[in-house]
Amino acid sequence: MLEGGGQIVRTTVALSALTNKEVRITKIRDKRPNPGLQAQHVTAVQAVAAASGAETEGLLPGSKELMFKPRGHVTGGFSFNVGTAGSVPLILQAVMPSAAYAPGQVEFELIGGTDVPWSPTVDYVRLVELPLLQLMGYRATLTVHRRGHYPKGGGRVTMLVDPPRTLKAVNLLDRGAETDVKGISHCVKLPSHVAQRQAAAAKDKLSARGIRDVNIAIETYPSDQDPHFAPGSGIALAMKCVNGTILGADSIGERGKPAELVGDEAASKLLKEFDSKAALDRHMGDIIIPYMAVAEGRSEIEVSAITTHTLTNIKVSEILAGVRFQVEGSVNEPGRISVQGIGLKT
Repeated sequence: MLEGGGQIVRTTVALSALTNKEVRITKIRDKRPNPGLQAQHVTAVQAVAAASGAETEGLLPGSKELMFKPRGHVTGGFSFNVGTAGSVPLILQAVMPSAAYAPGQVEFELIGGTDVPWSPTVDYVRLVELPLLQLMGYRATLTVHRRGHYPKGGGRVTMLVDPPRTLKAVNLLDRGAETDVKGISHCVKLPSHVAQRQAAAAKDKLSARGIRDVNIAIETYPSDQDPHFAPGSGIALAMKCVNGTILGADSIGERGKPAELVGDEAASKLLKEFDSKAALDRHMGDIIIPYMAVAEGRSEIEVSAITTHTLTNIKVSEILAGVRFQVEGSVNEPGRISVQGIGLKT
């Protein structure tokens, strides 16, 4: 269905836990080169199951069918280790919605990949996702204790969620001009100049477009105090706009990829989002969909691109939450998305 990958699994179990509906997912990632559940999908489902007291069947690597039966929200602390460089931010996407409706504080410890390909980075979560969800009343603190890069992973983060009574609708349409750009440029088990060069390249790119209020924090470690398992680098940028919304972009380093290219790439992505004139970037455009479905009131957003991930989340949200989204725009083009949320309460 649509995106056809792990996004369906993550969003389905998240909304299953929220709405307390038993679900069965079949033909999981059926057309992918490595079909079925992978390690990060298994860990994501385990985390949501723990937070909702769910019973599961078929929850093992390679499985193409999964049953998920939630029994209610619970509080407490939970710890999960992907065992690979599987994406921690994508696991958070699955578990964060249900944590918002727990009867008390919930804390998750996750071990895996914090900065890996084909996933938002952990700094994107900190700089863009959490501040935007805070507009809906979502309250969470994410702490990065150790970064995990491909292929060894081993990153460790903790997230503490203080559940609101309900989530508020959002109206993110008129973005306005930019006010400033913040960022984090990091490198681990590499010379500190790698992170500095990434930041300098990003600043140069933004400055060439007249954006001069740019503050990029440098995160490096002395060689004798570096706790990480494998070398890696990356940069994440967040542009705040007049109406309070935030546009984000990131880029990660690779062997043989110059630090200047990493920084330039992140800045180029951010400028592309900015040039769309939309209030939300393409990644936040799909992340926010399940929250809009269960929020209280009518939400309306403009996104830089309606991706297949966005349409997948919309379809799953309509099935499980019983809502009906209105989508204006074409795939991979800017568009407007609105919905009357069901007003779910803790």
